[in-house]
Amino acid sequence: MTTANQGDIVVGVDHSAVSVAALRWAVSEAAESGRQVVALRAWTFEPVYDLGAAVAGSPETVLDRERRQLDEIVGEVRAEHPGVAVRAELVEHSATVALEEASKTAAMLVLGSHGRGRLLKLLVGSVAEHCLREASCPVVVIPARTVAEPEKETAPAHEPAGTYYPGPLL
Repeated sequence: MTTANQGDIVVGVDHSAVSVAALRWAVSEAAESGRQVVALRAWTFEPVYDLGAAVAGSPETVLDRERRQLDEIVGEVRAEHPGVAVRAELVEHSATVALEEASKTAAMLVLGSHGRGRLLKLLVGSVAEHCLREASCPVVVIPARTVAEPEKETAPAHEPAGTYYPGPLL
């Protein structure tokens, strides 16, 4: 599956802005600790569940798309920290299985709190929740609220009085 070494920081990278923030955090941590970063992206070809896969038409097309997107994200973050070794890795499996497996040889696992399928206002998404329970190494979760969303930047700064955000349950 993954080729992470004992001292590597493994980061789950999907299509979300918070996963890019997690990668940036991991690269900063690696710059301080001298570790290497593995940007791990899990992918599957399931046209029944994934509209993108259905439109793509073939597993090779989906793999190429995932590779391009991962390389673009990693290249952008790598340019910000040229002295840190960052390796992009694709794994054909579900995110939960790929990250749990990678955690067996990683120094730490870094994730965004919510990924592509996030349900708003939850503390963590299903993949992060699974990794918090099942990972074999320490897990760092970067909160989604730390990432600016384009639609929020143009909205008023105040929130309705009835909005409730629970604190961490850890």
